[in-house]
Amino acid sequence: MLRHHPHSPISSTSRRRLARWLVGLHVRDVERDLVLETLASTHGNRTAAARTLGMSVRTLRNKITEYSADGIEVPPPDRAFAEFEAGPR
Repeated sequence: MLRHHPHSPISSTSRRRLARWLVGLHVRDVERDLVLETLASTHGNRTAAARTLGMSVRTLRNKITEYSADGIEVPPPDRAFAEFEAGPR
């Protein structure tokens, strides 16, 4: 099965089809799952995740604090990945 690239545009038809799967769920829960999945996909990079989600880093940090207080495991920043991305020093 082909996976949709996270940065490629999605058609309005596909968005509506996806939305049908989400009917009945609380927006708060959908948002939390989206934030957590985005953090996982950015290897815990808060700046990249906030940019992808279209929110400020401060808003993302507030959400992470809230999730952690609720006992939800939040993907930590992957220091090894960040160093790999930065390249040799």
